Amino acid sequence: MRSILILITLTLLTALARADNATLAVLPYDERPVAENRIVEERLNTLLPTLMREANIDMWLVIAREYNDDPVFLSLVPKPRFTARRTTILMFHDRGGDAGVERLTISRYPLGELYDAAWEGGDLAAQWERLGEIVAERKPARIAINVSDTWPIADGLSHGLHQKLEAALGSEFSGRLVSSEQLVVRWMETRLPSEVQVWQRAVGLARATIAEAFSAAVITPGVTTTEDVAWFIRSRFESQGLAPWFHPDVNVQRPSADQDPDAPFYGEYGVVIQRGDILHTDVGLCYLALCTDTQEMGYVLRLGETEPPAGLQQAMADGNRWQDLLTATFKTGQTGNEILSAAQRAIKRAGLRSSIYTHPLGLVGHGPGPTIGMWDNQGPTPDRGDWPLYPNTGYAIEGNIKVAVPEFDNALVQMKLEQSAFFDGEQVIYLAGRQTAWHIVR
Repeated sequence: MRSILILITLTLLTALARADNATLAVLPYDERPVAENRIVEERLNTLLPTLMREANIDMWLVIAREYNDDPVFLSLVPKPRFTARRTTILMFHDRGGDAGVERLTISRYPLGELYDAAWEGGDLAAQWERLGEIVAERKPARIAINVSDTWPIADGLSHGLHQKLEAALGSEFSGRLVSSEQLVVRWMETRLPSEVQVWQRAVGLARATIAEAFSAAVITPGVTTTEDVAWFIRSRFESQGLAPWFHPDVNVQRPSADQDPDAPFYGEYGVVIQRGDILHTDVGLCYLALCTDTQEMGYVLRLGETEPPAGLQQAMADGNRWQDLLTATFKTGQTGNEILSAAQRAIKRAGLRSSIYTHPLGLVGHGPGPTIGMWDNQGPTPDRGDWPLYPNTGYAIEGNIKVAVPEFDNALVQMKLEQSAFFDGEQVIYLAGRQTAWHIVR
């Protein structure tokens, strides 16, 4: 019976989602390439030249093969495109001054108006020979390729392709190869104003779905399981054509004196939701190439209750205070490790028991940029924690605090909160607000 009720609910909500697409401003699939390509073109025209000069790069080569894409490949090419074809070579050459960056593709298949085709086809040997000729003609001093031992997203050039590239360039130009990691991280982490507008809609959709999931429309105490709610969220995204970048997580807390106060996370999974349960979810979706990451909390009212206990409401306020103390330490030029240390000092002075694991967010869910703590390491993070904070970048403001709640015999409740936010160089701005009150299942 429970499965039938859930199926009926999902079917009705799927129909409503399709009817409400205009209200929610979710573009149909066939209209999305135009919107995405407008942003890709703007980024290539305005952002890439600046970043190449910032990184002191004369030429950037992005080389990928079918079934073995480079992680940055799709951020550079027009849609609808899902993968590289055969061997796809993208070349970006800074001609200097107002001439800007030349964009070429040396590939068997064209890439449309964003790239000039510099090779008309032939066998694989001819393709690599043509690449060598083009590089020799332009004589770049520094040729960036996607190899890195620090940033996985900047390490997309396979060993086999690396060998073929060195052979095609010869000893003179192979000696000019450098890592593109500075350029790749800045390319992936930087957001344009046009992207932020799209991003706000994506985050709003994620938060609206959580609010729906943590309500009596979806949850029947004593019947609905945490997995039912997780699949509701997943199905809701799918019905709107929104791609989840991980399966939703839903768990419950039932505070008791038996809890381990030092456990990194509290919560039970795969259980039937009961009255008095504290709910938590972690969800992420991507829309028009921009990803979200959101964690919010809910409470299932006991019989006779009309609102969450005062202790839980105070816990939410403490969680918001924790967020404010963390984001107040965001300063342009500070490293992730420096931000973490400053935030920890401020939070300790406030008397809050916290854990910080905030990460960059954007074209991928766990993006490149300054790591600000990790759930299993509350000290400095080597390398990635040393990356500085730049303006016009995005973050998942993520972590938790543990609060003793009187109504649960002072057992600890863990407020696991995460909101998608944008740093404009001066302040952290939540893209679609943040949770300040409990979701309530009545």
